[in-house]
Amino acid sequence: MINQRKIALDALVDIEKNVSYSNIVLRNMFSDNSIKAADRPFISALFYGVLDRKITLDYVISQFTVKPVKNITPVTLCSLRLAVYQIMYMDKVPASAAVNESVALVKNSKERYNSSFVNAVLRNFLRKGVALPDDNSANALCIRYSCPVWIVDSLINDYGIDTAIGVLNHYLTVPDITVRVNTTLISNVEFRKQIENDNVTLAETVLTHAYSFSGGTDVKSLTSYKNGYFYVQDIPSQIAVTKLNIKAGERVLDMCAAPGGKTFFAAITSENKANITSCDVYENRLSLIKSGAERLQLKNIDYLLCDSRIYSEGDKYDVVICDVPCSGLGVIRRKPEIKYKTEIDLVELKSTQTAILDNAVKYLKTGGRILYSTCTLRRAENESIVGACLDKYGNFALEYEHTFLPDTDKTDGFYCAVLKSR
Repeated sequence: MINQRKIALDALVDIEKNVSYSNIVLRNMFSDNSIKAADRPFISALFYGVLDRKITLDYVISQFTVKPVKNITPVTLCSLRLAVYQIMYMDKVPASAAVNESVALVKNSKERYNSSFVNAVLRNFLRKGVALPDDNSANALCIRYSCPVWIVDSLINDYGIDTAIGVLNHYLTVPDITVRVNTTLISNVEFRKQIENDNVTLAETVLTHAYSFSGGTDVKSLTSYKNGYFYVQDIPSQIAVTKLNIKAGERVLDMCAAPGGKTFFAAITSENKANITSCDVYENRLSLIKSGAERLQLKNIDYLLCDSRIYSEGDKYDVVICDVPCSGLGVIRRKPEIKYKTEIDLVELKSTQTAILDNAVKYLKTGGRILYSTCTLRRAENESIVGACLDKYGNFALEYEHTFLPDTDKTDGFYCAVLKSR
């Protein structure tokens, strides 16, 4: 019989030791065919729940141990987090089961010498409980919403306390999966029929050809996915590309294209009649775009392995898309490990973003359009970069600019701006 908690524990320890990407770790775990579909929702809930709430969980654990949490060995610490998470946030799991299972996990590991320690910490927590700080100081919000102080401060400084709290709440919600219909292969009506055949419930969105699936949907297992009838892309990203109004015959450069959503959108909305060059700095990511385009049966796409920070003399384009590397503070609920980066990790981002946007200007034809976008909410990576570009080059007009905020737009955080050459 599969031990669901053991699988979640192994995945959490992997993240703890190797600083891996959560979606890749869980996907690798689920590649084991012995893990049945029925077991996966609970495993996923444990895994992502602990990642989402790690700061809060460590605060609770720290109240019952003299040893600093950072000095607790990985299996022991992750087992403690698993138990505390279940007790605090999973109503259907009996507290006794959460404690006993975590103690057993440690007892059956190489850290078995810590099993009595785990038992003592968890029994004390059950007896005494812990009250989380309830004021709106940055430190209290950090503990309550399990988000580092530097991110809390960044949100408050950029948007004020009310919006910051709304974003912090959003980080702890379960995201849906949003998809774009491949209208080069199938109509909306037929797509809905196909999805019904796949036994998936979908919901309409603000866009005509976009739908949302429930968060637990195994997209790649669907017949309609294998047939190329849709691809996954968040709503703000889709809206951003619509603002370019890409036409048949136009030349499009997608500078940082992986995983390919904007390239696919450009191809589909131009009915395969735009000429697209899709770029990435890593061969495996470029291959990911190419395989996605092949599944979708999209045409007129060239693939270029290059570093978009470095300008290469050559062709000019009607449209240049630069979805630049960023801190990712808009998509934390999809990638909770982003929360545990430090400000030091972001030092080179500004120069990277500026270099890519500068090169976009150089690649653009007179009268052409640039889309600059990020999946972060930091103004330093958004309005500041675009504003500096407009100041530097006097021949551009800002045609569109929007920051998608969870409270008002009901989406993940996202920023985009369209600049038109004059």
